[in-house]
Amino acid sequence: MHARSRNYVSESEVCKLESVPLDFGDYHPLKPITVTESKTKKMNRKGSTSSTSSSSSSSMLDPLSSVLDGTDPLSLFAAAADPVTTTATMDSTRKKRDKDDSPAVGSDFEPWSSKRGEILARYTTTEKLSIVSGSFSRKAATTGSAVSEKVRTRLEELDDLEEGSQKELLNLTQQDYMNRIEELNQSLKDAWSSDQKVKALKIVIQCSKLLSDTTVIQFYPSKFVLITDILDTFGKLVYERIQSMCVDNRVSLPDNFSPECVNDTAKETCLNWFFKIASIRELIPRFYVEAAILKCNKFLSKTGISECLPRLTSMIRGIGDPLVAVYARAYLCRVGMEVAPQLKESLNKNFFDFLLTFKQIHGDTVQNQLIVQCVEIPLYLTLYSPAIDWILQCIAYRAPEILLTEMMERCKKLGNNALLLNSVMSAFRAEFIAARSMDFIGMIKECDESGFPKHLLFRSLGLNLALADPPENDCLQILNEAWKVITKLKNPQDYINCAEVWVEYTCRHFTKREVNTVLADVIKHMTPDRAFEDAYPQLQSIIQKVITYIYDFSLLFSVEKFLPFLDMFQKESVRVEVCKCIMESFIKHQQESTKDPVILNALLHICKTMHDSVNALTLEDEKRMLAALINGFIKMVSFGRDFEQQLSFYVEARSTFCNLEPVLVQLIHSVNQLAMETRKVMKGNHSRKTAAFVRACVAFCFITIPSLSSIFTRLNLYLHSGQVALANQCLSQADAFFKAAVSLVPEVPKMISVDGKMRPSDAFLLEFLCNFFSTLLVVPDHPEQGVLFLVRGLLNVIQDYTWEDNSDDKIRIYTNVLHLLSAMTQEAYIYHVDKVDSNDTLYGGDSKFLAEINKLCETVIAQILDHLKTLGKEETLKRQSQLALYFFNTILAHGDLRNNKLNQLSVNLWNLAQKHGFADTKTMVKTLEYIKRRSNQPEMSHFTDLALRLPLQSRT
Repeated sequence: MHARSRNYVSESEVCKLESVPLDFGDYHPLKPITVTESKTKKMNRKGSTSSTSSSSSSSMLDPLSSVLDGTDPLSLFAAAADPVTTTATMDSTRKKRDKDDSPAVGSDFEPWSSKRGEILARYTTTEKLSIVSGSFSRKAATTGSAVSEKVRTRLEELDDLEEGSQKELLNLTQQDYMNRIEELNQSLKDAWSSDQKVKALKIVIQCSKLLSDTTVIQFYPSKFVLITDILDTFGKLVYERIQSMCVDNRVSLPDNFSPECVNDTAKETCLNWFFKIASIRELIPRFYVEAAILKCNKFLSKTGISECLPRLTSMIRGIGDPLVAVYARAYLCRVGMEVAPQLKESLNKNFFDFLLTFKQIHGDTVQNQLIVQCVEIPLYLTLYSPAIDWILQCIAYRAPEILLTEMMERCKKLGNNALLLNSVMSAFRAEFIAARSMDFIGMIKECDESGFPKHLLFRSLGLNLALADPPENDCLQILNEAWKVITKLKNPQDYINCAEVWVEYTCRHFTKREVNTVLADVIKHMTPDRAFEDAYPQLQSIIQKVITYIYDFSLLFSVEKFLPFLDMFQKESVRVEVCKCIMESFIKHQQESTKDPVILNALLHICKTMHDSVNALTLEDEKRMLAALINGFIKMVSFGRDFEQQLSFYVEARSTFCNLEPVLVQLIHSVNQLAMETRKVMKGNHSRKTAAFVRACVAFCFITIPSLSSIFTRLNLYLHSGQVALANQCLSQADAFFKAAVSLVPEVPKMISVDGKMRPSDAFLLEFLCNFFSTLLVVPDHPEQGVLFLVRGLLNVIQDYTWEDNSDDKIRIYTNVLHLLSAMTQEAYIYHVDKVDSNDTLYGGDSKFLAEINKLCETVIAQILDHLKTLGKEETLKRQSQLALYFFNTILAHGDLRNNKLNQLSVNLWNLAQKHGFADTKTMVKTLEYIKRRSNQPEMSHFTDLALRLPLQSRT
């Protein structure tokens, strides 16, 4: 192949885009866009002419982000044609706005659903439970169509449930009991969907009755959660049923409908439900079922809900068991907050009723019940917490300060009852509690220790102080008062539950000295009898809080007890999780690189803990995560100009993290970067010392790369490291890298794993070889190895490599080799490595060197043409056409077409590309146009003759 001579500088100038001066004027890309809309009106009448009117509008708003009162543009389009729809749209918009303005529960109110899981997990039992199960066989319908007869029949069915059509299931485990409740919930839905409304009501009544049973008292809060789920389902089904009856001409009721919008049939059905419920004889099921459908009062009258709430509140006074009563109050508050959050008076009355009956808790009836069930008073009192917490949360929600103060005073009048005080601190706003911290500490001190432990009260206070700050002058006194109580706790679990909360307060308001004191106290309490093994979640939480507030790691590791605290995590999985948290915090908050020996030693220890946890069973995702954290640490280590110390750190890291391949890859890149920084400092002129140092860096990479398993990672690193060695004038080391890469190519498998899927490797190999060829252009020949020894070696490897039968990648590679050889024949290469003499300088255009290149070109071209001949079969003609055009373009770009043989070859390839009708006509046309344009350039007149010899054939 005769390569054409290239003048890269002049070619670059020709290819540059033409620069045109631009007067910006008032234009700025961030200024609003002015849109000009042109409207053309065409008049059909004779003699008229077309008139055009233009209007310009400028707006700061993006037209797509316009908010049209919640309606989309298409709806407005339709409404414009229908005045009735327009009116309806305006009404619905106004109603929506009215709804938004009305007092409602906002996102800052913690819903019941978020508490449900915690209650079910906390209140469990191992004792056997019982449940009453009804036999819900549907009776045959009675003859006679009188309404009174129908009503009587339904009432008799309800009486059946209360008069013995039920059986008791005994000796159920907690899981069996929960499964049975779930079955009842499903039975309710099935009965409703099959239009058996009376059966559905029977199920709800039966479930409600279970809430009067306190035989396994410690399970009662969980039972309440399960049963009220069924009641909620029932209430929703009834409400949706009545609402569906109000649909008129396919128009449903708006959200804020009035009773006047409800038709008589729906009202009658609604009243029927309330009458059915009123006929339930027992108080507890009657109360719960009516509370479940409280929302249905909206269909009857505007004041229905406000009238029912006080009556239902008064009904609860008839419930004798204080635990059952307080959960009934909690359910009423829950329903009330959903349907009428503005009616706070009823909620307040509900709570004040509870306070009046609070003394019942210490009455003889309750005490005797606890003796029978062998339940201690402190455990019994904790059963009240979910209900009282919820009631107080509902009352305190957006309540004025004066109401909260009144609640506090009422608690004081009850003798600072610990249970109430704990619920007040759980439910009231954290800012309210924090501002009165010393008052609450005084109340806690006066509480009776026997009923409700004081440490739980201090824990609740600490939770508030983690969210809001107390008066600054009180901070230290608060910590001292709390820690006096906490540190005296003998039970490790009680101690760590409190300490975990107060650690955050300490970190927020004090220095490392106080934090160190608290950590030392935790170690002192949790080390005896290895108590820390039962408290890993709390200990993890403490670490998380400490690193959240002390994210200056030089300060963190100067906390004397921090690392001894980490030593308590002796379970490997937990220890690794803690180490991951610390490293994530370091990577997130460390802004500048560090060489602090305290930080480095501590984090090396932490990273080694993570690394040593890797074994044969570790998942790939876990390995990737650990490697990413360790790499983040390695990138943040810098010893400045002390490059030798930096290299020593990388050597130590390599021996420490040898099992994580991504870390080794990062270390190789870091060492290569270190070598290039050395070159930058020396401005390319290495001294004896820096030259030796750079060779040490190169040696580090050369002995590390073979330990990697991924073959393409090794290939790319050999190439990258060889380039670094070449840039630092380490020519023999660069040759070693490139030889290693050449010798590795035959080992490339046919299929490789990419993101967990097997893919052919040909495309990856083609990409690597193209990059390799670009580097080989500037690599000088070794004086003892002969001309182009690396290129010849690589060509031999490519020739011997077993390619896929239906792949043309080998020929594409050969074509890229021609690009390389063409560039090598130029007097001056297109790019060079600073202070490295490439072959253009070494050979100086020597004729023997050029002859060797031409021989290689002939060999490569022969291989390409042989392959094109093998594609002459019918099924491979399309591939033949594509390759012929690809090879033609290569000759066009790099060959000297004044050579007759090369000129004739290019014409033959052009004809071959079109021969069987598989050529892309558009591409052929554009290529021919390009040749004609090139013929107008200086010294390119021979392209004119070439263009005449290149016919365009139609597909037919």
